[in-house]
Amino acid sequence: MKCPGQDTRYWKPGDIFEAACPNCGAPVEFFKDESTRRCKKCGQLAVNPKMDFGCAAYCKYAEECLGELGPDIVKKRDDLLKDRVAIEVKRRLNRDFRRIARTMKAARYADEIARTEKADLPVVLSAAYLAEIGATTEGADEVRAILIGLGARAELVDEVIAVIGEATSETPDSRSKNGRIVAEAYALARLEEGHRDPAVLNILSTETGKGLAQKLLSKGETA
Repeated sequence: MKCPGQDTRYWKPGDIFEAACPNCGAPVEFFKDESTRRCKKCGQLAVNPKMDFGCAAYCKYAEECLGELGPDIVKKRDDLLKDRVAIEVKRRLNRDFRRIARTMKAARYADEIARTEKADLPVVLSAAYLAEIGATTEGADEVRAILIGLGARAELVDEVIAVIGEATSETPDSRSKNGRIVAEAYALARLEEGHRDPAVLNILSTETGKGLAQKLLSKGETA
């Protein structure tokens, strides 16, 4: 017996619909259970706008199941991944509440700076969550294992490990934008913890980071 959800005899009006091609605007006809369809006019691969691709964030068989993942699906997959990374990091750090607290503070600052500075949010946040684990060579291997286990794309895994390396290195001038943001996020987390080392402020290069630091310092002076 065929599943009623897949048997077109049981479909309702709207289960077959049209959506505009993201490239040329021509109508593309979708069945409700199709993940993608190629535009007959320009050949662009169009993503079904009504389908929920949440499983693609963690399923290692996503590409085999959904075919050629379009950029919209890849972006959603990366965005959802960072939430799973946060859960896994808390599990790995177990009862080390000091490191957990610092990681969560840093991730919060990384999120705010990355959004304002238009950085790569999935990479920055994943790196911020994993920096406490991945600061050493052995830690980088553990980070790679975590991300692969969560179904991250190979490119994203390499980017996150590179950003962690930049953020924890002693050569700030060689950092990318993402690396600078993660380094700033941890500097701000230490500042929030009460560390008033002037060297911490030297790490800050973005206007967003400097503004957050001033707020933290002002709170310290009035406390």
